[in-house]
Amino acid sequence: MTTGQIAYRPGPAHASSDTFRIVVRGRQAHGAMPWDGVDPVVIAGQIVTALQTIQSRQVDVNDPSVLTIGTIHGGARHNIVPDRVEMSGTLRTYDEGRRAFMRRRVTTLAESVAQGMDGAAEVVWEPGGYAALVNDPALADRMAPSLARVTGRDGLRINPRHTASEDFAFLAQQAPGVFFWVGVTPPGQDPARAAPNHSPRFTVDEAGLLVGLRAMLHLVADATGSGVA
Repeated sequence: MTTGQIAYRPGPAHASSDTFRIVVRGRQAHGAMPWDGVDPVVIAGQIVTALQTIQSRQVDVNDPSVLTIGTIHGGARHNIVPDRVEMSGTLRTYDEGRRAFMRRRVTTLAESVAQGMDGAAEVVWEPGGYAALVNDPALADRMAPSLARVTGRDGLRINPRHTASEDFAFLAQQAPGVFFWVGVTPPGQDPARAAPNHSPRFTVDEAGLLVGLRAMLHLVADATGSGVA
């Protein structure tokens, strides 16, 4: 967003984040005689394809989730069928029910595909995933006028849900919370073409930080009834 703008979203605002590994085991063989072994590379390819059918065929598309395989490692030589391939990926969802369902389906599907091809697969879900960030709807509606006072009506907007994760989610699980976004794209630059925050070309217009500070002060003053100058 451009400097001077603020966005918020009642309800789910950022997705949960879970990291998983899939270890596929086969049986090593010469690359010229693959029938003497069980190829975990082929099994891994089938698992990757099959996993994408969970979102496209097993869940309501109006309630999106994201399942991405980010790494695949296996083999040491061009003419050897390896005995093991390891993959890793990330899962993003917006509610705990979908999160639990997707985790079960990933595990079951990977194990079943591997077993059907005479191999084996082990799915390991790493501990410490992020929960979905859910803004309390009543508190968000209550605080919206405070944000609009800072930005003006034209500067405040409702943001779409983000599939990135945010650790404010854990605070919002303990007490009603509202997470909001502050624009820092320099004036005259198209926000749609601005480098994102994980890019080395990311640029912050520091004037946007003052807007964020004013918003925080107004929110605290209005929430506590202390007033603001």
